[in-house]
Amino acid sequence: MSAGSAPHTSVTSGPPAGTTAPARPPRAVLLLLAAGIALAALNLRTAITSVGPVLGEVTAGLGMTAVGAGLLTTLPVLCFALFGGLTPTLARRLGEHHLLVYALTAVTVGLATRALVAEPWMFLALSAVALSGGAVGNVILPALVKQHFPDRVGLMTTVYTTALALGTTIAAASTVPLEQSTGEWRIALGAYALFGVVAAVPWLLALRHEPAPGDPSQSLGFRQVLGTGIGWQAMLYFGTQSSVAYIMFGWYAQMLRDQGMSPQTAGLALSYLTVLGIPMSLVLPTLLTRLRDQRPFVVMFAAAYLAGLAGLWFSPLSGVWVWTTLVGIGMGSFVFALTSFALRTRTGAGTAALSASSQSLGYLMGGAGPFLFGLLHEASGGWHAPLLLVVALVAVNLGAGLLLGRPGHLEDAIRDRALRREASRSGR
Repeated sequence: MSAGSAPHTSVTSGPPAGTTAPARPPRAVLLLLAAGIALAALNLRTAITSVGPVLGEVTAGLGMTAVGAGLLTTLPVLCFALFGGLTPTLARRLGEHHLLVYALTAVTVGLATRALVAEPWMFLALSAVALSGGAVGNVILPALVKQHFPDRVGLMTTVYTTALALGTTIAAASTVPLEQSTGEWRIALGAYALFGVVAAVPWLLALRHEPAPGDPSQSLGFRQVLGTGIGWQAMLYFGTQSSVAYIMFGWYAQMLRDQGMSPQTAGLALSYLTVLGIPMSLVLPTLLTRLRDQRPFVVMFAAAYLAGLAGLWFSPLSGVWVWTTLVGIGMGSFVFALTSFALRTRTGAGTAALSASSQSLGYLMGGAGPFLFGLLHEASGGWHAPLLLVVALVAVNLGAGLLLGRPGHLEDAIRDRALRREASRSGR
């Protein structure tokens, strides 16, 4: 056996002993599911990144207060935390395919109808509807990849994460041109509902191929997941990388402008940072799944982050494109965070449980990052104290990643913990 094939076997391990693997769907159905995963992933961030470029027009058009605008920018992490945590329970009751159809419906209806309302509170409520669908998709898509493509986790994670990055970039880059060409921000925001309509088609066709629900007794809850080291490591890793990413997306351009960079160039640097997610999503998942131990990648991400942050500390403008590239490489930690849900589980149910616990709590951490960064900037009057916060987050991310990157599976950790508890009781 070659050096590359042995690690791959461990990553794509099948169900535990004593269980029967589900029948493999026909090739045509697998192609339909692959297309459905890619199209669904395109929709997971459009409700978020389409608003930022026209936030001024939206708040002025709706007469929204500063408090309302602040709530609008905070809604994503709140919805991702709440509805992401509910996803495994909903999936058990409705089935994964049906649940994803409902999620895409929520995205479509929320995006289309919020562009029509005149009241700020209705815009916020319908934004929450769209975001709830994105939250469910965040959790359920990695589980569907594990369930339907257990031998192609790397390839399908590449498809999923690349489509996610493309959808994020398209919504961020196209909203202003749409608004300018139509003269109406409502049309620019509502247009992304068409993505959801297209994405729902393959899942509607695939409903009759949905596997039978699993045994509810085999489902995993938050307490079981967070009772293991893998559960805590995945949550901390996802939370810290989310916090750093949200800080960069929210403050990077302003930080460069305060150093003397023009608004246009600062905006271009932020766009470049965002676009770097696409090649990272194309390359990393396959590389990550070919190794049993992902710790070298964890170290690479942290080293790139720290080098980029050092450049921003000592010479922010003279080497800005180098520092931006390094920070963008560091943000590849997001791809590992998503890939780890499948790498560190044996079953689709395990992937969904690990994904839900990591994302629901992790997004709360992610939302707190930009707020604390802004507080430190205001209190210190500069950017060094906030950058120290980012360095601390990267250090925690590195520590959690070095543990999460080791070979292991969530289901095995839960089983071993149960055996130790049983042995402890028997020894009394």
